[in-house]
Amino acid sequence: MTRIAAVGDLHVGPDSVGRVSAGLTHVAERADVLLLAGDLTRHGATGEAELVAGELAAVALPIVAVLGNHDHHEGEPEQVAAVLREAGVTVLDGTATVVDTGGSTLGIAGAKGFGGGFAGACATAFGEPAMKAFVAEARAEATRLHAALSGLHGRCDRTVALLHYSPVEETLRGERLELYPFLGSYLLAEAVDTAGADLIVHGHAHHGTERGVTPGGVRVRNVAQPVIGHAYRVFDLRDPAGSRVA
Repeated sequence: MTRIAAVGDLHVGPDSVGRVSAGLTHVAERADVLLLAGDLTRHGATGEAELVAGELAAVALPIVAVLGNHDHHEGEPEQVAAVLREAGVTVLDGTATVVDTGGSTLGIAGAKGFGGGFAGACATAFGEPAMKAFVAEARAEATRLHAALSGLHGRCDRTVALLHYSPVEETLRGERLELYPFLGSYLLAEAVDTAGADLIVHGHAHHGTERGVTPGGVRVRNVAQPVIGHAYRVFDLRDPAGSRVA
C-alpha cells in the first residue's frame, strides 16, 4: 500500500504543545508514511524543534520532512534538522529517501524550494547582486530537487516531491498577487516535470488553494494546515495511474 499523510505549517511553539500530537493520534491507521512540508517551528529555534520532536514521538510511522522559511529564521536550520533526525525524522534538503510502505516502495525527494515567481511574472538574474543572489537561490533549489528525483529512477514504485514553496500558481490562489514571487517558483515545477513524480505536496501558502497541477500534468497539493483545515490530508497512490489522489 502507498497511503501518504501530509501536512505543513504546523508552527509549533510553547503555547501549542499537545495540539499536533492530538491530531496525529490515529494517523498510523490511515497512512503508511507521514510527510511534513516545512514550517514545523515558529522561528527556527532549537527549543522549538525539540517541541516538534515531542509532538511526533508517538507516531508509529516513517516521518519525512523538509524545513520551511520559518525553520531558517534564527539561522540554525542545521541544528533544527539535527534535533528532528535525532527523534527519528528523515529530513531532506535537496536529497531523497525510499520508504517501504508494505509491499511497495515510495521514493520521496525533498527540498525547501524558494520564491522567484512564475512564467511571465518572474524574477531574473539581472541588476543588483541581491537580485542575482535571489534568483540563484531559486535555481539552486530547483536543480537539487531535479537531481534528487532523478536519483530515484528505477528504485521505487511511486515518487513524491516534498516541498515547502509552491511550484505552481494554482495553489496560491487566494493569496495576494503581490506575494506570489515570495511563495513559489515555476522552476520547481520544471524540475518535477522533467524528472518525473506522481505527486507534489507543499505548504507555505496559508491563504492559498489546495489543488493544482504542473504544466506537465503532475498533481500538486497545498497541505498547509490553514488550507486543509485538518491535522493532515491522506493521499492514496495505490492506483497505477495515481487517479485516487484525493
